[in-house]
Amino acid sequence: MAHRPDTLEHAPLGRDSAYPECYDAGLLYPIPRAANRAPLGIVDGALPFEGEDEWHAFEVSWLNSRGKPIVAVARFRLSASSPNLIESKSWKLYLNSFNQTRFYSREKVMETLANDLAVAAGAEVSVELFDVDATELAPQQLPGECVDELDIEVSDYTPSSAHLVVGEEVVEETLHSHLLKSNCPVTGQPDWGSVLIRYKGPKLDREGLLRYLIGFRQHQDFHEHCVEHIFTDLMTQAKPTQLLVLARYVRRGGLDISPWRATPGLTPPTPLRLARQ
Repeated sequence: MAHRPDTLEHAPLGRDSAYPECYDAGLLYPIPRAANRAPLGIVDGALPFEGEDEWHAFEVSWLNSRGKPIVAVARFRLSASSPNLIESKSWKLYLNSFNQTRFYSREKVMETLANDLAVAAGAEVSVELFDVDATELAPQQLPGECVDELDIEVSDYTPSSAHLVVGEEVVEETLHSHLLKSNCPVTGQPDWGSVLIRYKGPKLDREGLLRYLIGFRQHQDFHEHCVEHIFTDLMTQAKPTQLLVLARYVRRGGLDISPWRATPGLTPPTPLRLARQ
């Protein structure tokens, strides 16, 4: 059950916070709107306006019933007439508590979000979930084939190059995934991204590649080092003659980082802006 404080005294905003990865609705911190409206002459719930608060969350993820990560962009709408707003950092921490929690359906995730947020806000909250490359949101999309729809079971969330297996067929292809997640080695804050792999060489086993990329989910390293880690593991295990690894990370603090590493002669696609950036 969410708290119902009258002040920001105990709010997580401005404090050092652990980033939980197991579901906890108690992280939500509601703030009554009345205290800030009283100085404006708005009292007794008689509003001189109508409106709503619209939020977009670009770091929404959970595990499906087989342990495979799912990522999404969420849109929330909350009426301005609700008794409470929800403090933003508590909302972020709450959403991150889904990261290592299994849900059996997308609908269950939406139901859980709607119920918990309604309790905190004291009113109904509309919840929509979008794929991260949904045309409603994405100005551009990564080229190549997305491997995220592969139905795999996952139990290992640390990177292991043993998952990188190749066959005898030599191919030239471009693959991408939106399931890249690692953690900042300084703050522990989650870093979310999409990764593109363009190569020429023995054909990669796609299930193995997806397991390998998901393996960074609890790994601690900087964005740039993660890309170099992926590049060197692919060069060592798959031995392609050409390789490009590019990541488009979700912005944090108004900055986004898009490192790429390639064998000589390969260049990244023209500048891309994805929905989560």
